[in-house]
Amino acid sequence: MGLKEQLNRRDFRRLMIGQTISVLGDWMGTLALMYLVLELSGSTTAVGGVLVLRLLPSALGAPLAARVVTRWRRRDVMLTSDLIRVGMAVLLPLLPWLGWVYFWAFAIEVVSLCFLPARDAAIPFLIEDGEKEHETGTLEVANGITMATSYGMIPVAAGALGLVLWFSDTVGWGGHWRYVIVFWVNALTYLVSYFVVRSIPDLGPGPEEPEGPEEPEGPGERRPTAEKEPSGGFVAALRLPVVRAVLPGMALVALGLGALFSLGVEFVRNVLDAGPIGFGLLVMLFGIGALIGLIVLRRRKGKNLLAQVRLGTATQGVVIAVMGGLGSTAWAYLGAVLFGASAAAALIGGITYLQESLEGDRRNLALTAFHAVLRFGLALAALVSGLVADLLNRSHVILFGLEPSQVVLVGSGAVVLAGTLLIRRPPAGAIAGHPQ
Repeated sequence: MGLKEQLNRRDFRRLMIGQTISVLGDWMGTLALMYLVLELSGSTTAVGGVLVLRLLPSALGAPLAARVVTRWRRRDVMLTSDLIRVGMAVLLPLLPWLGWVYFWAFAIEVVSLCFLPARDAAIPFLIEDGEKEHETGTLEVANGITMATSYGMIPVAAGALGLVLWFSDTVGWGGHWRYVIVFWVNALTYLVSYFVVRSIPDLGPGPEEPEGPEEPEGPGERRPTAEKEPSGGFVAALRLPVVRAVLPGMALVALGLGALFSLGVEFVRNVLDAGPIGFGLLVMLFGIGALIGLIVLRRRKGKNLLAQVRLGTATQGVVIAVMGGLGSTAWAYLGAVLFGASAAAALIGGITYLQESLEGDRRNLALTAFHAVLRFGLALAALVSGLVADLLNRSHVILFGLEPSQVVLVGSGAVVLAGTLLIRRPPAGAIAGHPQ
């Protein structure tokens, strides 16, 4: 089933429209947060603290998120999360104090960590259309659409932020107050998401209910409900064999993304001798690559999802290492396309594998772990990559005639490539009947 058929499903289409609007506001808020922190502190180190805000919620909030998504219905989790984030986004810019801004930004991330696994766990339910089973390719297309709403909004959000700040300056709303309207727009997008989710009557069963509809076995009889899934929070997710099979790959994808996120501007400026336009082109080509990856996945038959995760991750490692080592503009732009395609293949393969292998409570837990590891790994990799590059800069150490950003990219690519050995199939029988 293709893109058109998926979007023809009313409830899935509604969810994607709501997510596109919400994610647009989210990225506007994230970019505005970096500018606001720089304006309040005058320190690029403080701006790096924004990345810590992306790390801490995953490390500290994941256990809380895991318990929330295993005790509430998915729809209730998403509705409550949206309403809470509306209030938080309204409060965040009101006081020009760094501690106040950091606190509310952290809190928004914790609540988002509850929303995302509930949303992803609902996607297989929305595309089944009353059927118990669905094709792997169908679920991959649905996940690809969801990913496109998440990352395709980055350049749009950057442009929207610029327009909002220009308007604020034009009407004379200066200082930190010009960011107030940005975060209030973000709050409005959460409110739109709330009403969209509210318009969807069902997003799947509660933790103690079976994933599929109950059907009468005979007169006055019902099919027995599924055995209640054991829940023990975030640690319980890590005990699931399928989760342990996928998470190393997701951590490696995050390592590659984090390294490029942290060093991309410096690499483009100092190695490729290009400015902001060159960096913008690199980001655009990454998005084009992700779209190409989605198209290729849609046409590929006989999918082995774990092999897809391994191949996508290994390709990403090779691309990063070669990109850093060569320092060539042509290869960097080609590499951005390949990197986007391979990252999309690995991420979509990983999340589809978890959705198809697990149901109910276990699926909620697994997707919480997925998002926690991805966010934690992205932030940690960005921080470590930046610190290592700074240390090399300050010590004036020259390795193989490469710039510090090149050295770190080569090293990151090598670690990603070697780490693919950790992506292994679960023991036989761990997920009998599901694709491996």
